[in-house]
Amino acid sequence: MADVDVLVVGAGPVGLTAAAELRRHGVDCRIVDRLAVPEPYAKGIGIVPRTLEVWDAMGLVRRALDKAVPHLGQLVYIDGKPRPRVELTLGPEAPYPFATLPQYETERLLTEHLAGFGTEVERATELRSLETRPEEIEAVLAHPGGRIERLRARYVVGCDGAHSLVRKAAGLTFEGNASPEQYLIGDVEVDWELPPGYSMRAVHLDANGEVDDMLVCIPMPGVRRYWLSMFRPRVHAEGDEASSTPDAPKPERGEGQGPDLDQIQAVLDRLSPEVTTASTLRWSSTFRTSHRLVDRYRNERLFVAGDAAHIHPPIGGQGLNTGVQDAYNLAWKLALAVRGLATDDLLDSYHAERHPVAQEVVERTVRHARNVRHAGSGRLNNGADAEMMLQRQAQLLVAYPHSPLTQPQVNGTSDAGPAPGDRAPDCRGLLSELATYPRRLFDLLRTPRHVLMLFAGPEHASGDGAARLEACAAQAHRAAHGLLDAYLITAAEVPQDARPVGLRPPRVHDSAGEFQSTYAPRDGEAILIRPDGYLSGRFHPAVPERLTAHLRRTFA
Repeated sequence: MADVDVLVVGAGPVGLTAAAELRRHGVDCRIVDRLAVPEPYAKGIGIVPRTLEVWDAMGLVRRALDKAVPHLGQLVYIDGKPRPRVELTLGPEAPYPFATLPQYETERLLTEHLAGFGTEVERATELRSLETRPEEIEAVLAHPGGRIERLRARYVVGCDGAHSLVRKAAGLTFEGNASPEQYLIGDVEVDWELPPGYSMRAVHLDANGEVDDMLVCIPMPGVRRYWLSMFRPRVHAEGDEASSTPDAPKPERGEGQGPDLDQIQAVLDRLSPEVTTASTLRWSSTFRTSHRLVDRYRNERLFVAGDAAHIHPPIGGQGLNTGVQDAYNLAWKLALAVRGLATDDLLDSYHAERHPVAQEVVERTVRHARNVRHAGSGRLNNGADAEMMLQRQAQLLVAYPHSPLTQPQVNGTSDAGPAPGDRAPDCRGLLSELATYPRRLFDLLRTPRHVLMLFAGPEHASGDGAARLEACAAQAHRAAHGLLDAYLITAAEVPQDARPVGLRPPRVHDSAGEFQSTYAPRDGEAILIRPDGYLSGRFHPAVPERLTAHLRRTFA
């Protein structure tokens, strides 16, 4: 018998998300990290709107919003001349904007969140080896003081970075390459008067119109505090192989390899649109961008996520956010497998869904990085495609239409609104019978279970129509082994004397009409939403047998 259900290796944002979600789903897990203390460096700072939605569902978003700052857009300068400002503004249907938050703060918030479930990170604990057995994995762990532990786990999730031991033990390939370009980065304060909340990109063009000097500054929490990135002079980069590692940027000031204040100030003197002075250098580093992608996300009982599965140029803050969503996608599936409630191939859907997402992110960021010496690249452009580009950057367009868990769209369901496999968008103005204030759809989705939304228009708000929807909810609840919440969404207020009495699916009135305008449901339609906030299927008319058959894709 295994000692623990799941061992998570690595306590960065991805590993902490995996562990916290496993615990929220009721799974026994341990999380280890070889570092004695968390790294106190900013590193990954960009938080996209979809990650804030994930944190909302996890119950973490309020604390994150208190610590993060908005990322409003980008100021662009070419040869000292201002170009049109790029606004990072999403439509009102998106509940959260772009933000920045230092990685050490993200890790602290996730660590405290995990501790709320009674699980602490086991630090200074290094994974030495893994041995796969038919029913378990044996992990050899080296603890502080030299103690060696042999731990038996049913599953192991490797969130242990680009040099992942879990990936190597699983026999997974990690193909890719490194770019010849090298960069300097620094965490500093500057005393300019540029608009707060905006990043700044300044470039200089050579005689051929190519970028030969560049400075990118991204705002962070604090007074005029920025994360700076700039080209590393070629004369310094020649013959230096130490910085060609495919890892994310690491702090190097202690080794004398990152830029000092004088070097950063020299770049500011050349490229800053205002005369400014840099101060308070917290850390700096040098790095070379790389791109690699694992061939599989799973080998039997071993899984990889985050940098253990994909690395790419740090453009648009996609890496940390993609890894967090890896973990969010995997945790609920592992929880069902641990309970013995999953179909035999449910865990295979992790690779089927997340590998294409990482492949698109890698290809997109590599394409931008290769064009970084062109003046118009490396940033979002205003124009006809700006909204689509912005939503892709926000990771709101991630979808799983071809997943084995997704019910294909069939005749009878609406062509409008989100399709099966799409992210479930939020909507407001939902009134329940036991609350006098409006709620959001995300309030109903803040659960580790599937959620079934049954739309009750004029024909299904009462009487036989309502009874049919309630029968669907009851059978779906049984097919999901009780791990499903159901709601009747009504288009109009139902008279008190027409409401059924007893334990029925709660009725929620779409008082503002946002659910109808966003989802475009037909009267009597059922919309099934997975625990990770994606539509699993749409069914019109809602028939118990169809819902039950679909749920058998997930539940044994």
